[in-house]
Amino acid sequence: MNDALQELLALIKGHHGINDKAQLARIVFDAFGLTRDRSVYYCADFAIRFSSSASRNFGNTVLSLSNLRKYDDRPFIVCLVTPAENYCLLANTTLLKKISHSSQQLRENNIRGSFNGSDIARDFEGIANAPENIDRLFDIHATIGFEGNLARLVEATNNISPTGIKFVVSETAATAILAAPERAARFVQSEYCGVLKAELDAQVSKFQSEILLAALIENVNVRGRVIEYLIAGEDEALHQNLIAALKAGDRGIPEFKTDNALGDYTRLFPAYHTETDVKTKLMILSSNPKAYNLDKMLEFLTNSRSVFMFYFVGVDPGITVNTVLVSMFQEKLLRSTILLKHWAGRNSRGVTQFEGTTINELIVNPELAINTEEARQFLQQVVAL
Repeated sequence: MNDALQELLALIKGHHGINDKAQLARIVFDAFGLTRDRSVYYCADFAIRFSSSASRNFGNTVLSLSNLRKYDDRPFIVCLVTPAENYCLLANTTLLKKISHSSQQLRENNIRGSFNGSDIARDFEGIANAPENIDRLFDIHATIGFEGNLARLVEATNNISPTGIKFVVSETAATAILAAPERAARFVQSEYCGVLKAELDAQVSKFQSEILLAALIENVNVRGRVIEYLIAGEDEALHQNLIAALKAGDRGIPEFKTDNALGDYTRLFPAYHTETDVKTKLMILSSNPKAYNLDKMLEFLTNSRSVFMFYFVGVDPGITVNTVLVSMFQEKLLRSTILLKHWAGRNSRGVTQFEGTTINELIVNPELAINTEEARQFLQQVVAL
């Protein structure tokens, strides 16, 4: 948790019983030298809105979605002042269940409506929305962002028919899917795993200078896409355009879209069809990388030759730290996989993230171990969603 946010939560806790939201707002405003935008107080590290109620349950209107959009790139805290205690909730878009007030015309191209206190999730995938978890919850939100939540909020708010198709797992498909952990365990012990890693490592070595320049890009999504394309992209002209833009100080990075596929790098071996997703991890930052779409993962694993791998590139300012190639079922990685069912539409099982601390550990100390029984149980859980 950043120091300012930690100090904010401690200050609010220290004023339990103040029972005056205006007075508490003044105390916080003065302590942190905040800027005021109507009902929101903000700085680079956080934004906060104060509300009051007789109890911890409140239905008051908190903020418009269009205003929340301005602060959704930092922890947005709703502080509820009650007679006995001050409650702090994270209220970034990932933590919103829907938009309530004046939202009938809400569409992805028409940001309308406001959310109420009752629209803020008090629990997210088993994680309580409480001060001690705000840092962890924001790490989950940061990778999704406002745009990533918008379609879900439109669907949840106006009951608009969702896009996409939930993958139907037949009995035959289930057999192939549940055999995937054993298949992955054989692959990581084979010579082919070394061949795959050597190919990807060669790309990292070839573009090391450009990767280090791209690591300076502030926008996490742009940064990731650029580095991943340098390593696994196939369009040579786009490669050259990206390199030129990076050498010019990342000005004018060309607009480009990556395929919305499961992996970035496809490699066929005699007994295996591998898809590898390339992920970049800045070692000095706390972040939860996006992982995979659950329906796409299940569909791929119905191929009796399929092996799904992750290639993590750890970057520190000035140096490329290390690379690691691991199965999606690698023991530590699997245990740190976060299922975002809440974020899914009705026609989807959802998506996943990885806890960033585990990625750092694997980059520094690579491990390939797969617990096949745990992996089978994970797949059974996903199929049942």
